[in-house]
Amino acid sequence: MAAPQQPAVAAGQPRVSTGSSFLRELAEVIVLAIILYFGISFAVQTVHVEGLSMYETLDDNDYLIADKIDYRLHPPQRGDIIILRPPTNNAVDFIKRVIALPGESLLIRDGSVYIDGHRLIEPYLPETWTIDNNYGPKTIPSNEYFVMGDNRNRSQDSRVFGPITRDRIDGRAWFRIWPIGQFGNIYDKKPTLETNVTVGSGALLSA
Repeated sequence: MAAPQQPAVAAGQPRVSTGSSFLRELAEVIVLAIILYFGISFAVQTVHVEGLSMYETLDDNDYLIADKIDYRLHPPQRGDIIILRPPTNNAVDFIKRVIALPGESLLIRDGSVYIDGHRLIEPYLPETWTIDNNYGPKTIPSNEYFVMGDNRNRSQDSRVFGPITRDRIDGRAWFRIWPIGQFGNIYDKKPTLETNVTVGSGALLSA
């Protein structure tokens, strides 16, 4: 009578082993997913553009991917589109373009930007800049950056709250993911400095 019972015991063993294996694999998948989630969250973030201060480079309701590691490796560069927290409010994020770097002399006259006496060519501006189009001269302090929106007539930026410190920069906008028809590069137009000095250092100091 004992012999017929042996197959029943043997048949039950694989079911226990299979169940344990499934739970172990499920736990491994969950742990891996958590690691990937926090790893990706540390490296990149999704950015929802609200408003028109960066038009026409970026439009209202665009979605971007921003790189949060880039500036751990090197400082922001002129022309970078950055995600920042303004000095007056930690609760909101702004998206602006880096215009002047630490130690540079900045002058804005009648809608033209001068960096150390060289005029900055800005092909991304959507219209004639007429509002708050004079500033400085000012030497940008160490570890600070002067930022502006591309849509200068409709942007609250360093002309209002001054240069921002590097620790208030959270990341660099990388590429657009929405709308799908404009997926990809957002840096097809970049600022360049004229090689000839168009405003002398004396004018910068006395303006």
